[in-house]
Amino acid sequence: MDDLQLEAAAKLKLGTCRRHIFLCVGGTCAPPERQQESWEFLKRRLKELGLADVPGGVLRTKADCLRICTCGPIAVVYPEGTWYRDCTPANLETIIQRHLLGGRPVAELAFAHNPL
Repeated sequence: MDDLQLEAAAKLKLGTCRRHIFLCVGGTCAPPERQQESWEFLKRRLKELGLADVPGGVLRTKADCLRICTCGPIAVVYPEGTWYRDCTPANLETIIQRHLLGGRPVAELAFAHNPL
């Protein structure tokens, strides 16, 4: 590995995070402006809550398309492998509070489970 790669991994605290959330921001599951609004909200809230780039925190990744092209934005949270629909800012706040912080998947927004 080169030094830049090691530095980037260290900055993200890879290997210490509790969860990883992927949010669809490029497919056709929702209008692009709704996807972008949800992404900006997710980034901001994880930082505000002290969950970004800290040991024991939450990784976040933009996904171009999660291949569920309806009822979006779509998100998936690992390691539980819980798939969520309708990830508006309000629903993301619920997912953050109950799943990312509390460890309890949000049944009313979840539509599939595929733990790794």
